Amino acid sequence: MIRLLAAVAAFVPLAAFAQDYPAKPIRVIIPNAAGSVSEAIFRVMSPQIEAKLGQRFVVDSRPGADGAIGTTEVIRSAPDGYTLLLAPTANYAVTPHLFKTHNYEPLVNLEPISMIAEAPLLTIVNTQVPAKNLKELVDYVRANPGKYNYGSPGTGSPAHLTGAFFSQMAGNGVVHIPYKGTVPMITALLSSDVQMAFPTLTGVIGQMKAGKLRALAVMSKERLPEVPDVPTAVEAGYPQLVSTNWWVLSAPKSTSPRIVERLYAEFKAALGSPDVKKRVSELGHVTVGLSPADTAAFIKSESARYKTVVDKGNIRIEQ
Repeated sequence: MIRLLAAVAAFVPLAAFAQDYPAKPIRVIIPNAAGSVSEAIFRVMSPQIEAKLGQRFVVDSRPGADGAIGTTEVIRSAPDGYTLLLAPTANYAVTPHLFKTHNYEPLVNLEPISMIAEAPLLTIVNTQVPAKNLKELVDYVRANPGKYNYGSPGTGSPAHLTGAFFSQMAGNGVVHIPYKGTVPMITALLSSDVQMAFPTLTGVIGQMKAGKLRALAVMSKERLPEVPDVPTAVEAGYPQLVSTNWWVLSAPKSTSPRIVERLYAEFKAALGSPDVKKRVSELGHVTVGLSPADTAAFIKSESARYKTVVDKGNIRIEQ
């Protein structure tokens, strides 16, 4: 009986705390430079959530070490719901496999709250490439090993590993050329320094509309409204090439389930708003709103997929 009463007494403050949450502003750490896509997406939905919670969010950009600086800071924070992480694919599913040593495991050290948005990647080629669809590109690569290069905005990015998987699928005939960001990658693509890339729509839609670049496929299960004539990888017969860049909101491990569920409920409601959907779409993304459990399962699946690509290609980054 004494032990039971002690357990109840220990639980009551936690339950009361969770019920009163939040009682102060919530810091959201983004492990990218200020002005990133992550920040833009978050600021679209945050006013609606702040109104429901009665507290404001404080966005804190902490770039560096391929996202590890900001991620580690969240992991080391108190699991009280007042420090959250909003990070893209690389932090959760790629970086842990690229370094010989790293100091965190996403699903061990973090509590997923929700996958809030995603942006499908596209297979893009310059106009000098004769392929008019994804199958033709695969055939050309197989017939001309070493002739084609693909660019990425950096080693370890989803665009890099998606290109690596494409190359592996097509007989390892494509050479990866990393750049420091999307803009120099697109410049290289336009000048034929590289022949293909796997970016999101935002960085290439202008060049596509101008006829300077050609999209062969949207690497998703559904077509994008902005480019309705571009078929999906599934339609092209390559469902294994479905790939998106996605953003997940999480909290330090051992954060109260009541807090996690409260945050998830508010973010899901905001993501369902027509205005938020429209504005996120204008940023080249799609709102999602997965539950904590579904988000964890998704991260686990994506992490395993990227690990296979990394291991098969022996892709590593020295620290």
